[in-house]
Amino acid sequence: MFIFDAHLDLAMNAMEWNRDLRLSVEDIRKSEEGMSDKPDRGNNTVSLNAMRKGNIGLCVATQIARYVAPDNPLPGWNSQEQAWAQTQGQLAWYQAMEKVGEMVQIGNLEVLNSHLELWQKDEPKKPIGYILSLEGADSIVDLEYLEMAHASGLRAIGPAHYGPGVYAYGTDSIGGLGTKGRELLKKIEDLNIILDATHLCEESFWEAMKHYNGPIWASHSNCRALVDHNRQFSDDQLKELIDREAVIGMPLDTWMMVPNWVRGQSTPVGLGVTLDKMVDHIDHICQLAGNANHVGIGTDLDGAFGTEQSPMDLDTIADLQKVPQLLAKRGYQKEAINNILHSNFIRFLKKTWA
Repeated sequence: MFIFDAHLDLAMNAMEWNRDLRLSVEDIRKSEEGMSDKPDRGNNTVSLNAMRKGNIGLCVATQIARYVAPDNPLPGWNSQEQAWAQTQGQLAWYQAMEKVGEMVQIGNLEVLNSHLELWQKDEPKKPIGYILSLEGADSIVDLEYLEMAHASGLRAIGPAHYGPGVYAYGTDSIGGLGTKGRELLKKIEDLNIILDATHLCEESFWEAMKHYNGPIWASHSNCRALVDHNRQFSDDQLKELIDREAVIGMPLDTWMMVPNWVRGQSTPVGLGVTLDKMVDHIDHICQLAGNANHVGIGTDLDGAFGTEQSPMDLDTIADLQKVPQLLAKRGYQKEAINNILHSNFIRFLKKTWA
């Protein structure tokens, strides 16, 4: 089945982890033997070849760079301008992949339709389509920078990541949008950029819902009813997103899939984390919505973690092809499975870009 993955940090892996994503997953693992600078060295799951093997022909691919104020203990850049420069290096990598035919940027309805038609054909080495998204808006120095980003293809943006940000408060922090955040939302709406609600803390989330009237999705967020943490969405938040015709992508970072995960100690095998746990979160949203029209896949694979923190029945991203059978075992019919695997997000894009 054709699969749409709503969240992959491809450029981060290429530029910060120094992974040549044109190689196979296995070759990247071999190249990292003996390395210990990152916790997931040698445990990667994503490459462009693996995406092709898994028929994952379309994704939301990120730019990411955090600005940290002097009192912020999180890792990040010491100025917004440095963060901007980092995102532009990531953009340059995507553009380099386009030049060699590995990827193609999808930013409007015409290109989207052409790309979907291509992936219905039996042709070798089709390019991976990507919708450019910014995870955390700290690198937007001012609204003129947002206009430049949009002109370069930016089509979705999450105002915050972890901790306090320039425009909003994210995971593990508390606070609202403030004047700058509301101004950013207004400009996002004017440019018809998709608001990604993922990572917004509760106060910033509800303030965003009050002030933003444009297209909204959540690229990679699970359910707080199943894993009680502020990173997940409460049922009230999920219902709000459903009412606003959003689509919520399900991530595969194990600590967000099951309760009681202890970083550095728990293992997928020890807690029995399989892809079926993702189906639990999918099913929860479907039950809230009363249909399968508001949930999809947003794996976040290789988002600073690897197989040590992924479902134990997933070796590479190509193993997403196991998901349709898992959904069928739960009683989901073909149309609903198609919706979850790709149609919901694609239909969302077609409506947004019409």
